[in-house]
Parts: sequence; structure tokens; C-alpha cells
Amino acid sequence: MHGLAALLFPAVLMLFAMGMDKVQARIDRSSVTRDDVEDFLDAADAQNVDTLAREGMPAALDELRTRRVTRSEPVVERAESPKRAS
Repeated sequence: MHGLAALLFPAVLMLFAMGMDKVQARIDRSSVTRDDVEDFLDAADAQNVDTLAREGMPAALDELRTRRVTRSEPVVERAESPKRAS
């Protein structure tokens, strides 16, 4: 019986490690960085804070980014350099 346990333990341990690797990958995808949090705190309004409280940080960041994209900001075109008369 001890021999069977000695043979199965490495396989079970490896399967557990592979499963935890997949869990860690999902957590990494849904996590936010420190820069994201600082950006959110700088630009958030009351509606974004409500979303943060209800749905969490990833949803609040998505809403903040969507609001920035949909806000129409004037596009500043670069002025051409003056041309010399030849």
C-alpha cells in the first residue's frame, strides 16, 4: 500500500500544480495594476465609485475607459511649419 501511495503522490501533486497554474492565470487576467488604481482615483466621479462598490474594480475601470472614449474631445491638428519662399 505504501508503494502505491509513493507512485501516485507525484502524479497527484503534478495535477494539483497544473490546476493551480490555471487558477493563477485567471486571477492575473482579472487583476488590476497599481497604475490602474491610481488612474481611477485621479479621474473617477461618483458614478464610477458606485460601480466600484457594486461590481468591483475591473468593471469600474472598464466604465471609466468607456466614458473617456465616448467623450468627444477636440482633436488638435499640428500646424504646418512655415514654408520659405524660394
